Amino acid sequence: MGDRWLLIAVLVAMGAGWGATMPMAKIAVSEGYRHFGLIFWQLVIGAAILGVLVAVRGQRLPLGRRQVVMYLAVALLGTVLPNTTSYQSAVYLPAGVIAIGIATVPMFAFPIALLMATDRFDWFRLAGLGFGLAGVLVLVGPEASLPERWMVWVIPLALVAPVFYGIEGNVVAKYGTAGLDPIQLLCGASVVGALIALPLALGSGHWIDPRPPWGAPDRALIASSVIHAAVYVTYVWMVGRAGAVFAAQVSYMVTGFGVIWAMLFLGERYSGWVWAAMALMFAGLFLVQPRRNQAL
Repeated sequence: MGDRWLLIAVLVAMGAGWGATMPMAKIAVSEGYRHFGLIFWQLVIGAAILGVLVAVRGQRLPLGRRQVVMYLAVALLGTVLPNTTSYQSAVYLPAGVIAIGIATVPMFAFPIALLMATDRFDWFRLAGLGFGLAGVLVLVGPEASLPERWMVWVIPLALVAPVFYGIEGNVVAKYGTAGLDPIQLLCGASVVGALIALPLALGSGHWIDPRPPWGAPDRALIASSVIHAAVYVTYVWMVGRAGAVFAAQVSYMVTGFGVIWAMLFLGERYSGWVWAAMALMFAGLFLVQPRRNQAL
């Protein structure tokens, strides 16, 4: 029981931190910065922080074939691909709406887990997927659900990131971490991801000059990167400790805190339809969560 409460407490802390990155992403793109440049510096900052931790612990980054493949998988599925769409959708959508979209991570994680044979079918969880779909429909259907009607067309873009997070969690759950601990894995993935993002940032014109003076977008990027590194290591640890579906329940907290931080930091306010969509998402999350014996 004590172990279960510890996992729940860690989920809450992860959600508070990860939720704060939603309004920070909105601030980061507010003055013209775009996804590949932001992703590159996020990964560089993360690699620097994690690299120090690896060195302090007297470790190194193994470069065997299995380890490099895992670095590449986590870099692409956990940062480069999902953040490309997340930052792009943050240009157009309220941060709170993006946070509600993150609640679909377990909705995607469960069917992917079935396909990858890392979980078993359950009617309650299927009902949870139905609630999640209903939440998306409520978010995009009514005329007054979003500040501007054209934002409906950006919602699918915001849902791409949860798909990749669901895939990533199941990949780690099924294939393990190639003998790497979470800090080694995320450090290696950050280095590999930065090497991928650098030519993309330069070639796309998204390069961000790191020299001062730094404005609000720069400070938001730095803070978000530090939080991302800390929470991501914890997330990978959680997947290994409690399974992909349980770890994906951090979406509860990410969504709740993301909406709260967006209201506090950005002054966002939402229609009744958005709150209804959030309630449906939470109902779906409740049903899709694993049974207690699976959670531990």
